[in-house]
Amino acid sequence: MSSIYKTVWLLLVLTLAACAVSPERTEQALEPLYFPPPPDPARFVFERSAQSSGDIEKISEKQRMRQILTGESEAGSRALSKPFDVAACQGQVFVSDTVSRKVMVFDVPRRRFFEIGTEGPGMLRKPLGVNTDADCNLYVADGTTRRVMIYNQSGRFLKAIGGQKWFERLSHVAVDAEGSRVFAVDTGGVNTIAHRVRVFDAQSGDHLYDIGTRGEEPGEFNLLRDAEIGPDGNLYVVDGANFRVQVLTQNGDHIRTIGSLGRRYGQFARPKGVAVDADGNIYVSDAAHGNFQIFDNQGQLLLFVGSRSEKPGRAVYMLPAGIDVDEDGRVYMVDQYFRKLDIFRPATLGENEGFLGAWNTD
Repeated sequence: MSSIYKTVWLLLVLTLAACAVSPERTEQALEPLYFPPPPDPARFVFERSAQSSGDIEKISEKQRMRQILTGESEAGSRALSKPFDVAACQGQVFVSDTVSRKVMVFDVPRRRFFEIGTEGPGMLRKPLGVNTDADCNLYVADGTTRRVMIYNQSGRFLKAIGGQKWFERLSHVAVDAEGSRVFAVDTGGVNTIAHRVRVFDAQSGDHLYDIGTRGEEPGEFNLLRDAEIGPDGNLYVVDGANFRVQVLTQNGDHIRTIGSLGRRYGQFARPKGVAVDADGNIYVSDAAHGNFQIFDNQGQLLLFVGSRSEKPGRAVYMLPAGIDVDEDGRVYMVDQYFRKLDIFRPATLGENEGFLGAWNTD
């Protein structure tokens, strides 16, 4: 009986191992998903989703077999719980998580995963918006402590800017490429006029000036959501309750407005995040539309990517939030409901090219 039992057990193990397919391999086996779809020339292709450390770290066959036999989660405690925002720099992808109270890092060139803000003076309470400067230093808006926390790309805590007295409702952060000025988004609330961007000297932490107040006029905001410094040096602000993106100089002078309230393409219903690529194209995520829209620098709609769905899948969303574009033109967007990070690759970029090429190399 013992010999028969061992034979049956071995057959079961082999069967389970043959059936076990990682999400990464499943995605690669599917037909490519292009945007726009054929017959139009493709501009982007869906590349992958990531939800945990298991999507980036290589594990041995022995470890995978253990997971199969024991039912042990591949993700464990290192899975996204409620991702809020994303920033990518030179192959490192930083994702803030408000439930786990940390920033999770997918370090693609080194095929490793680590966490930032879990202990010490740099401990995070409610990490919201994230951003990076040209040196890949990480800036995190902590909604509970109302401070902008700054770390180097390895996760070492450097300093904090702001504090309780400086913000009504700190939610996001932008920084210029040199890392000299920090633009902190103070979303405000129903009973306050403090809907503004507060600007600080990144080195000294000194408050320099404010941009905006509550209102509907150009240069005014109503529940602003996100901000980004573009390659042109201008400030791009998601003006949430005014259903638009405002483009301003770093001193706050209004340049142009993009979008309006509506359900048509080129309009917004619940705009959330903003990013700007190297060519000056503007990417805006919208939680009601379940997608992100791409505009040229003058505000003309170029393309929309994704759709709303109650079922998980490639490029479908229920609560899309933060968005970013890296040096290679890859687009990253998080969805809070499906607890995932989706990545899109420019159609002109090979899957093994760029900073994330290592993710597709065994």
